[in-house]
Amino acid sequence: MRRMAGYLALGLLVAVVAFALYVRLAPSDPGRWNVAPVADGPTGEVVVAGLNSATLRLGPEAGAPAELLARLDAVALATPRTTRLAGSVAEGRITWITRSALWGFPDYTTAEARADGLYIQARSRFGQGDMGVNAARLRDWQSRLLGS
Repeated sequence: MRRMAGYLALGLLVAVVAFALYVRLAPSDPGRWNVAPVADGPTGEVVVAGLNSATLRLGPEAGAPAELLARLDAVALATPRTTRLAGSVAEGRITWITRSALWGFPDYTTAEARADGLYIQARSRFGQGDMGVNAARLRDWQSRLLGS
């Protein structure tokens, strides 16, 4: 009986380690994630869109969209565990990956400068809910971007 319990514990440990490795090492396809963000709702307000997504649209009154994108890129890259997946300020669209501290779950945030403003969408890759992490990140980035 003890031997079986040991095998079960070992099997569980192997499964947890395999899952952790998959989450951290699964490739991120820029073609899937660096797409035009959807940002509905009032200008300047973070909107929770489903269980694992949040959006934000900043109108031109917040600043020139291309300039806001350049400043947002600096804000994003100063965020812990955040790297650029694809895009650039020159292209007018950037997608960043922010990973959770413990498991390394990837969240993707895409921002696009358009004539009528800066559109930003943050979404999770894994799971059915993000516990408000994406909305909180957008609020933090908005605060740091606009200095409020």
